[in-house]
Parts: sequence; structure tokens; C-alpha cells
Amino acid sequence: MVSSILGWSRPVKRFVSVAADLCLLSIAIWGAFALRFETFNWLPDGKQLVVSLATVLVTIGAFVRLGLYRAVIRYLSEHAFLAIIVGVAFSSVALIVFGFLFQALVPRSVPVIYGAFAFLLVAGTRFSVRAAVRRPREKAKNSVLIVGAGPKGLQLASALSQGVEYRPVGFVSLVSSNHRSVIGGLPVYSVEHLEKAVRELDASRALLALEDVVPVNRKQLLAALEKLSIPVQTVPSMSELVAGQARINDIRDLEIEDLLGRDPVRPDTAIVSESLYGKSVMVTGAGGSIGSELCRQIIRHKPKVLVLFEQSEFSLYSIERELRSISQIESLDVTVHAILGSVTHRRRCEAVLKAFGVQAVYHAAAYKHVPLVEHNVIEGIQNNVFGTWHTAEAAIAAGVERFVLISTDKAVRPTNVMGATKRMAELVLQGLSQRQSQTVFSMVRFGNVLGSSGSVVPLFRDQIRDGGPVTVTHPDIIRYFMTIPEASQLVLQAGSMGQGGEVYVLDMGEPVRIADLARKMINLMGLEEKTTDSPDGDIEIVYTGLRPGEKLFEELLIGDNPQGTAHPRILMAREVSLTWDEVEEYLGRLTRASQSFDCKAALNILIEARTAYSPNGGVADLVWCKSGAEVPEYHDQDGKVLRLS
Repeated sequence: MVSSILGWSRPVKRFVSVAADLCLLSIAIWGAFALRFETFNWLPDGKQLVVSLATVLVTIGAFVRLGLYRAVIRYLSEHAFLAIIVGVAFSSVALIVFGFLFQALVPRSVPVIYGAFAFLLVAGTRFSVRAAVRRPREKAKNSVLIVGAGPKGLQLASALSQGVEYRPVGFVSLVSSNHRSVIGGLPVYSVEHLEKAVRELDASRALLALEDVVPVNRKQLLAALEKLSIPVQTVPSMSELVAGQARINDIRDLEIEDLLGRDPVRPDTAIVSESLYGKSVMVTGAGGSIGSELCRQIIRHKPKVLVLFEQSEFSLYSIERELRSISQIESLDVTVHAILGSVTHRRRCEAVLKAFGVQAVYHAAAYKHVPLVEHNVIEGIQNNVFGTWHTAEAAIAAGVERFVLISTDKAVRPTNVMGATKRMAELVLQGLSQRQSQTVFSMVRFGNVLGSSGSVVPLFRDQIRDGGPVTVTHPDIIRYFMTIPEASQLVLQAGSMGQGGEVYVLDMGEPVRIADLARKMINLMGLEEKTTDSPDGDIEIVYTGLRPGEKLFEELLIGDNPQGTAHPRILMAREVSLTWDEVEEYLGRLTRASQSFDCKAALNILIEARTAYSPNGGVADLVWCKSGAEVPEYHDQDGKVLRLS
């Protein structure tokens, strides 16, 4: 019946609505008089009949004027409810007026009774039909529990109610006193009763709709969410909504900062803006995960010129297009230049820096994937060491004011080639900082970046969606983690604070056990880990063993006496450095070793160069191993032989 009615054309539906209202209003008038005269046998006289007909027709006209018949029953809202109230009130007044004009017997209580009857019949039938129409659709929707009972939560509930995929069944408030209250017709539970809410409301998933400005104990909230047997997802941030980058009902997997379980580090925007506003800035490796996020944040500080330096054509095209769009939409008036080139070409770098009058360089170009660099030793040295050196020399020649190197925690007592090359790059800049004072060099060292191209989070997420197993190298392996925006903000902050040769690190709190992160992701996606105790679980965690050059624990500082800075979460360490003459000698030897593709000599030089490089395995360079080269012999700074197995 309902489906056949829904199939009618719009004019037919309106005609049926008008005809139904004529009948309902007539019944309401008859009922009012019958109740007033306490008889069901009441029949109107001639004048009462005229008054009744006039009232009904005028009311229909009022409903037409108020747009009631343009409203679609399925999406009937409070606006239709208000239109019915106004129309019925007008109808009651019309009954009084017509009774007076036609001198008909209309007792004073009849208009009041009629108004009540008319409202109940007109509104009741409409909302009953709406409920009947929507019930099958609502039942087909996935029931969701909204975590967050603020404006964002209410907005999300409203948007989902109008959609076709999800049906909000309740709220979870972070304020305990809101427990057992009702918002928008939906029950509210406190965080302490989260599991009870899921059970009683039969929710199929939980959606995080937390307010950006309200402080939240993320660690405690995540601990409560992990216990649920349903997937946990989130909605876009308010900044994305305001910028038009997303809609409130764009459901997505948990944000990476949510998985981190701590509040993100905030930069001192005033200091950062002062160092960037109106300047000419260049970012190397602008198409990478760190470089692209640096560009997004730099452009919002309104530099005069932003130069994107990248060797990948597609990555450069993508980030240029995105930044031009941001500049246009947000009226930033920033000139963006996309330049193809490699940081290993000094003359190219110098020409670019001089052509655009670059004042600050953020050097993000590097090979960062540990196993890949371990398998391609010479290319890793060329890009990470010589790329940094050539770009830095070009910056000095071009009169660049500031040069910031994006380093890594793997540069601390490295056990892999990637970490050793990044530590060597730090030593190069520290040597250049001693050699001259025109260009201020500083380095920013941070942990693993969640969400980057090499991060474990996207890998784990894909493995979980594919049904597992989730691969972890070792049950005890731990890492410090940052989000890409945090890492980029730290780089910008350090770039504004550097005086020359400093290594900045972030106080990131407690490190994260990778296996625990994997379990957290499995639980938050509504699944159960498969173990010997739970053989019926969904996803198994498999330990594959440490990869070449990988170590269990990462460090951020070589020394034990970090100094504070103007930012409460940023520390500074002046570590052991080399004179420029020493650095230059090592660079010359590395050049000769690289040109002859002598991995043995190159790695020996990295060990000798006071990088604290201590390889934990054999040479893994694929070409070197295929060529049948002998296993090299390494020596530490004291001359002790370090043999690779």
C-alpha cells in the first residue's frame, strides 16, 4: 500500500493530501461540536454548515500558502510541524470569524476543541505515514552510536538521519552528568557505560564526533573503545568542514592521531608565521609525505613564493595542483613554482635558489625506507649524504638565510645504512655551520611518521581488511610515533628557532609497542585477535623477524643532557660534531667509494666518521651481493674490527 502511494506522481499526491485534509478538517469540526453538545447525533444547521465549509476551505488555502503540500512526507521535518500549527491556529480564528459573520451558533469552546482535533488529525496522519514509509528503510540502515554529544554530534545525527546508510540510535557523552538524558529523541550514555550502550541499543558501530576545541583524554577514551566488539570510526574535523574539504557524514577510519592516544603537539604559530610570512621558501622532496605536508602548512603562513623541488614528475604535479587550489580557495596570494630536479645536482639547486631569491630551505628529500636503503647502499649515500651536502653548499652560495634538515631518530646510534647516512648528513651540516655563519643550519629529528608512505598504519589497515595476518617484525619492537602534521609543525618551529648547528627533538612521551598498535587497530575495527587462547578470532598477528638494519628500540638523543627551548615539547641537543676539514675528508673518500661502487669502502667510511654506526648484520646491497664481492671488514672509532656475518 505504502509503496504504491509512493509511486504516484507529485500532482496526484498533492490532490490526495488536499482531499484527505478536507475530510480530516470536516471530522475535526463535527467532533468539536459533537463533544461540546455531548451527542454523537449532532447535525449542523444551515448557517453552521456554511461556516464549517468556509473554515475548511480557508484552512486548505492557508496550508497551501504555508507550503504544507510541497513537503515530501518521507522527509517531513519540524518546518512542516510549524506550518500545521500556524495553519490550525488560523483555522480556529477563521471559525470564530465566520461564526460571527454568519450569525451561526458557535460556542466559545468549539474553536479550541476544533483546533486540538484538527492538529491531531492533520499532523498525526502525516507523521504516522512518514513513520510507516521510513520504518523499512530505517530498519535496513546500520545502527550507529555517536561518541560526542556536542554540536558536531548533533549535526552528525541529523545528517545520518537523512541518509540511507546509517541510523543514529544514541549518544555517548564525555560528561558523566549527561548520563540518562535525552538529546534529539536519542538516549545519552556516559563513557563509563559505553559497553552497556552498545548492548542495549544494538549498535553495529561507533562514530567519533568529538569537538575540536574540547580537551579529551584520548588514551582513556581509546582504552574504553578498544573493549567494544564493533568497529570504531570518525568524522572529519571542523577545519575540514569549514574549508569545504569534507562533509559531516563522510565516515572514515580512525584518524592517526586518535590511534596515537595522545594530544597532538601544537606549534607557536606566531613565531612560525614571523619566519615565513612574505618570504621566498623552497621545500626539497616536496612531493613526499613529509614534504607535501610541509608545503600545505607553509602556504597557509602566506610566504611570497613557495618553490617545490622534486624529482618525481607525478608527485610534483599532484602537490602543485593541490597547493594552487588551496591558494585560490583561501585567497592566500602565494606564487607557487614547481621545479623538477635532483638534490644531488649542486648547480641545478644553486640556479633554482638564486632564480627565486630563496630565503629558507626545508630539506625533506631523502631515501627513508630502511630495507630499501640497506639493499641499495650507494644510492642511499648519494641521495641522503651528497644530496644534503650539495643542496647546503648551493644554499650558502645563493645566500639562503635558513636551512632545515629533516632527520630521523634512526640517526641515533644507527644499526642500518639509512640511519648512518642521515647521521652523516647531520655531521655535514654541523661542519658547514662551523665553516660559515651566513646560512643558519639546523636539524629536526623525530620518530616514525604515522600515515606516511612507509608507515605501518596503512599497511596494518590493508592487512586487516584483507583478512590478515598482520605482520610485525618482533613482539618487543617499539617506536616513537608522530603524525605528519606534527612532524611538519616541529620542522617549521625549529626552522624559526635555530641559531646554527642545533639538533632539535620532540618530547614525544612514551614509545609505542608495534604489536600493541596492531592489536589496537584490530579491536577498533570491530575484530578479534586470533591467538592460541582465542582460536576462533578474526585476525592473527604473525612475527616475521627483524629486517636488515632494523633494531628493537629507537632513540632520539645521543647525549643524556637535552636542553629546553622556548617550546615546552621541543628539546635541543648539541651533539658530537666534526670540523669541516674532517667532514670534507670523509666526503672525498665517500665520493671515490661511490664512484667505484665499493660498498665495503663506503660502509667502512660511515663507521669511521663518528656516526656511531654499528651494523647488526651482513651487507644486504643486492647488486653487491650478486656480484660475489667479499664480506667487508669494518672498524669502529678505536680501530676494533667489526665483522658482518
